[in-house]
Amino acid sequence: MDFSQIVSEDKIRRAYENGEFDNLPGYGKKLKHEDLSAIPQELRMAYKIMKNAGVINEETELRKELLTIEDLIDKCHDDEQRVLLNEKLTQKKIRLNQVMKNRKGSNSSIFKNYETKVNDKFR
Repeated sequence: MDFSQIVSEDKIRRAYENGEFDNLPGYGKKLKHEDLSAIPQELRMAYKIMKNAGVINEETELRKELLTIEDLIDKCHDDEQRVLLNEKLTQKKIRLNQVMKNRKGSNSSIFKNYETKVNDKFR
């Protein structure tokens, strides 16, 4: 360990012993686990950074959920479960359409061409 690590660890230990972490929001609660299984391993760090920076929004999350539900439907053998998944897929598509309507985007043909290419990548 180098000097800065030793000093940092010592400060953290003393702060913990003095109870400075006791009143933090979420103290004593389990951390919320985020399922990143749909994201390739090599892209997970970039995804987390972008999400924490606010770059990944509801639209992106909905598109990811749509892909997951479509994959589940493709692999589903139970008819009742397939009906439920199709209903869920319809609800997500409706929500995505609402988000897209509310989004402030450009109406230029260049943007629409780009949007089409991006949408094709998600399919």
